[in-house]
Amino acid sequence: MAQQSTPVRTARLGRAPGPEPTAVSGVVLLLPGGEEVSERRPSPMMANAAVRALGRRLARAGREDGLATHVVHYRYRGWNGSEAHLARDAAWAADEVVRRYGDVSVCLAGVGMGGRAALHAGGHEAVNSVVALAPWLPEEDVAAPPEPVKQLAGRRVLVVHGTHDERTDPELSFRLAARAKKANRDVCRFEVHADGHGLRQYREEVLALAEDFVMGALFGRPLSRPVEDALAAPPPLGLRMPLASGFGRSLRR
Repeated sequence: MAQQSTPVRTARLGRAPGPEPTAVSGVVLLLPGGEEVSERRPSPMMANAAVRALGRRLARAGREDGLATHVVHYRYRGWNGSEAHLARDAAWAADEVVRRYGDVSVCLAGVGMGGRAALHAGGHEAVNSVVALAPWLPEEDVAAPPEPVKQLAGRRVLVVHGTHDERTDPELSFRLAARAKKANRDVCRFEVHADGHGLRQYREEVLALAEDFVMGALFGRPLSRPVEDALAAPPPLGLRMPLASGFGRSLRR
């Protein structure tokens, strides 16, 4: 009896929400959260509500500019140490965008562990911007190398973190952003006061902030004053920018 081979796992891009533009000029790759260690296959529900809501918001906002959005479906649930499976899948997804659409600008937008994947894969040549919402980052260890930041040079980077996040310490994302800012002035970080890991209490404000940043990074739309100020301010001011309640109701100056 012939032995059956184990099928090779592959990452894939989910279908874009709504009708895909006739001519695609920019792409957002949405990176869901994951687990620290797991070789299980991701469930269909792994692309959580936060990622899907962000995808729908950006798809509507950028349709006239030719924006396509895709959720990245990982091979594994876990980051899995040095294998960094989620980051590798994010880089594969950027390659796939180039294959499908040609020379277009890409934004990596991740939540939780997906935020870490977005930051790691941000050095891909097609990527011009990164959004990391409540990024899961490992505890700092003097015996281990720090999270990389050099790959973010030349990209616009937005980090958003709730001050009451009990799953991943917001101070870790602040320290990473501070290191990244030394080599790249186009880094900003917003703090969502009293919100937790899911950023549910101020969901609309977070979505509006991400929309403002992504539309500016991909298509050159004018940024709101708070984002401009955060990018221009030296550390720590531009990395501890408070996200105001009601942000998005009157974005423009």
